[in-house]
Amino acid sequence: MKILELTNVDFSLRHFLLPLMRGLRARGHEVVGTSAEGPLLDIARAEGFRIEAMPLARSLNPVAQTRAFRALLAFMRRERFDLVHAHMPISGLLARAAAKAAGVPRIAYTCHGFLFNQPGPWWRRRLSLQMERLGGRMTDVFLTVSEEEAEDARRLGIHPRPVAVLNGRDPALFHPDAAARAAIRAELGAREEDCVIAVVSRLVRHKGHPELLRAMESAPPNAVLWVVGERLASDHGEDLEPHFARAAAALGPRLRRLGYRHDVARILAAADVFCLPSHFEGLPMSVIEAMLTGLPVVATDIRGPREQVRDGETGFLVPPMAVEPLAAALGRLAADPALRARMGAAGRAMALDRFDEAKVVARTIALLEG
Repeated sequence: MKILELTNVDFSLRHFLLPLMRGLRARGHEVVGTSAEGPLLDIARAEGFRIEAMPLARSLNPVAQTRAFRALLAFMRRERFDLVHAHMPISGLLARAAAKAAGVPRIAYTCHGFLFNQPGPWWRRRLSLQMERLGGRMTDVFLTVSEEEAEDARRLGIHPRPVAVLNGRDPALFHPDAAARAAIRAELGAREEDCVIAVVSRLVRHKGHPELLRAMESAPPNAVLWVVGERLASDHGEDLEPHFARAAAALGPRLRRLGYRHDVARILAAADVFCLPSHFEGLPMSVIEAMLTGLPVVATDIRGPREQVRDGETGFLVPPMAVEPLAAALGRLAADPALRARMGAAGRAMALDRFDEAKVVARTIALLEG
């Protein structure tokens, strides 16, 4: 088949679509990728994939979305794809509508999180639900990355046959690594007695950085926070710099901002705890990466993370947007290396069973091939 894999931005294509694109190509399919232009597309292009940039925008601006729809429609009519597989709410709806209009014989969609499950005004949640129902009527294969959102799709009449395929990462890349641990801790000045807490995410408000930074102020003095990630140009919402400035003054050298890193696997191998206190998620890849690396995970009790973290066994689940429970969970782990080791081992075993990239990709390909 000639297959189009489509998402909104280069970050999503690099981190969410590329493993699937590799798997589809290995099966003999012709695979084309598309998103808005960005530097991370060079990674897929270097692997020999044809990547076509499209004027996709992460907004509800009707002018921008009309421009994107027209570009997608012309592209799909010209290329005559056998399957269009779309991702993300807005780009996913546009792609499915364009595929339907272009006469593409098979249309698939993967939901990485419903917008109506996110905090926000009622009208935006209502609009999101209507958009998802509209898109569902144009979708032959409807996939989600979490079990809860597959149930949402079924219960709310979005699609009659949603399938949760989960997310996955490569255990050959994410695993405990004593050499990387020693090298990175030496590079970043972490002492043997330090408990390094890592967070890997975009620097946006809903990832919970302000709560995490506040929680660190009451964490034990051996707790050190490494913040990996940056803000994308297309990200919206509150500027987090005032929160980081306040935390830098309070924490001093216990706070390290590492920016975007291509060696996340080595960073995680050097850490002791992973934390992602998000307000909403799909099924976060970063939690899977941390679990495969053998780290206990502190996350919020929301859709997605509560399918990954077994509270009290592989880490702790805490209420979203709450500082004190988060601080207590981090403090407990920082004070107890044996507990960290026990939870990390349990989490790695669970991730190898449920979130192995090869299993997830194979399951997804089987459904796409139909």
